[in-house]
Amino acid sequence: MHLKSSPMSLLFFLTILASSAQAQGPSKHAMTFDDLAAVQRVAEPQISPDGRAIVYSVGITEMDSNRVAHNIWIVSTTPGSQPRELTQTGHDTRPQWSPDGKSVAFLSSRDGTPQIYVIPAQGGNAKKITSLSTGADNEKWSPDGRWIAFTSNVFPDCEDDACNRVRDEAAEKSKGKARVYDHLLYRHWVHWSDGKRSHLFLIGANGGMPRDLTPHADYDVPPDERGDANDFAFSPDSKEICFTAVTDRPEAITTNGDLFLVPTSGGEPKRITSNPGFDGHPAYSPDGRFIAYHSQKTPEYESDRWRLMLYDHAGETHMEVPKSFDRSVDEIVWSPDSKDIYFTAVSEAEQPIYKIAAAPGSTPREIVKNTFNESLSLSADGNSLAFLRSSLTMPAEVFTSRSDGSAAMQLSEHNAARLASIDMNPPEPFWYEGAGGTHVEGMLIRPPHFDAMKKYPLLLLIHGGPQSLWTDSWGYRWNEELFAAPGFVAVVINPRGSSGYGQKFTDEITDDWGGRAYEDLMKGMDYVIENYPFADANRLAAAGGSYGGYMVDWIATHSGRFKVLISHAGLYDNAAMYGATEELWFEEHDMAGTPWTNPESYRKWSPSTYAGNLGKFRTPTLVICGELDYRVPYTQSLEFFTALQRQNVPSKLVVYPDEGHWILKPQNSQFWYKTFSDWLAAYLE
Repeated sequence: MHLKSSPMSLLFFLTILASSAQAQGPSKHAMTFDDLAAVQRVAEPQISPDGRAIVYSVGITEMDSNRVAHNIWIVSTTPGSQPRELTQTGHDTRPQWSPDGKSVAFLSSRDGTPQIYVIPAQGGNAKKITSLSTGADNEKWSPDGRWIAFTSNVFPDCEDDACNRVRDEAAEKSKGKARVYDHLLYRHWVHWSDGKRSHLFLIGANGGMPRDLTPHADYDVPPDERGDANDFAFSPDSKEICFTAVTDRPEAITTNGDLFLVPTSGGEPKRITSNPGFDGHPAYSPDGRFIAYHSQKTPEYESDRWRLMLYDHAGETHMEVPKSFDRSVDEIVWSPDSKDIYFTAVSEAEQPIYKIAAAPGSTPREIVKNTFNESLSLSADGNSLAFLRSSLTMPAEVFTSRSDGSAAMQLSEHNAARLASIDMNPPEPFWYEGAGGTHVEGMLIRPPHFDAMKKYPLLLLIHGGPQSLWTDSWGYRWNEELFAAPGFVAVVINPRGSSGYGQKFTDEITDDWGGRAYEDLMKGMDYVIENYPFADANRLAAAGGSYGGYMVDWIATHSGRFKVLISHAGLYDNAAMYGATEELWFEEHDMAGTPWTNPESYRKWSPSTYAGNLGKFRTPTLVICGELDYRVPYTQSLEFFTALQRQNVPSKLVVYPDEGHWILKPQNSQFWYKTFSDWLAAYLE
């Protein structure tokens, strides 16, 4: 988003625009947490085979029950059509069209355990297809419509569901609750390993007895560490399935994932890739000749660029398609004639839709530009695309376009009425010279009811990852517009290490966590203060989560320029982090070794090393964490808080016993935002 304009001329234009809007209509209010909670979460769109309708899910926050209720909706692609609900239980997700377009399969936990259901597209009663004690997930129709593939977490040595049920019931009834392990990975995200593996199953479209296609496999489909529902796919003739699995051991130090083929009639899976990095998201060409997939070349590095690859099924050869494309390919979709591939890729805070010829040396073209798009699907005739689009001022809604990207049209407006009453300002991209003169992008959001003559406190938001980025897309957890709502200028910056700006830019944070990225952020603050006169240099705040929390901890021990700080799930002591986290490849890559092979990096880039910096370690700091966080164990936050308290730094600790890395439960989120805003208000008046 290389949008260039004079900050002062833009300021004048926005001031006139705001005055005109206030004169022409009723005043809008600043966003509140209740507004954010009331936003309906549109997701999982899929276009029908004939292109005439799109099914999708909608999530609605229920504060009393402390959950998000999900139902399945459908909307015609005819302009002006009104969406209608297909289900109303509040427990339904992942709608999938049958190949004939007459039915929709979906997942539902209406009876407790998630199972597969099928409902007529015109509406009616849903039929329950699976009844496994271990539940079902990631359902997909076979192209001939005879089968539905799905996954379920089972004990590898169990031959049937009765065995799984008995073993689960025995564990539940046992008064002894010890966990015993003799290998890594023994826990992940928010769950401990219980000996189960996610296996790939097949069941008749009308129900029946499921068949395990990966019996006794000591690996997960899709991979638990990095996989999703796109990591397996049917062949066009419905005779085989290609899937991704991680078979290297120990799983805690490997990012390698390979593609396998297994006949739907059963048999031993056949490995078809041997690349040392991760291979995933297989997608068969409609003619069956190729399997497209994305691939990372660098082992033990989760943020290497995703390359678009083709596997020639007959010749058993692999080829890279666009070798010069310096973005990560995602969401692979074939054209019906097998000549072209559509995909999405994050690029400079947006996520365009691309199209490329399915041949080595081809160059991708942006066909849907300058917007953030995801969840791509294509009609069977190849004429229509369906996707989600969102921005920092608009929650995700369902869109459609022609297959060339033209005539994009919004089909759902679940949040239009509420948004019409909220005063939000769009992001203003800016570019500046970061560390070493490298160009760095940021975005600035003015507060509601903006007055150019006033001075506003400046809130720097720091993203996690660190190999991630802030995008021009709606946030349901960290919402930039809500952060600006109390009267702050919210600034987001994509410093060194961020994705979407080329692999070199991403790689430059390796073994440099508090180096160029920190300098990029500080130079970004300098740029905003110098170029936006309404930003108050004397009232600065910073907040971040995960790596963003690490950077807040780093700022706390390296800078006294901020009035207040907020660290969510931040890394404080890298050596201790290494010993307690689960995905060890992450620390080993980014710290260039282990604590015993490269102790200097762990010491150098740990905020804990500098906690004795009495000249800097004095900024009032709020520390937040979840006890179920196994990615950045909550003890990291406890260590940071202890150091703050022992040096008499004004500080507060908030611990959520029922949350992990993210705060997801509505009532917890409500308290999170209140505590967050109260802490800022106390020090920025």
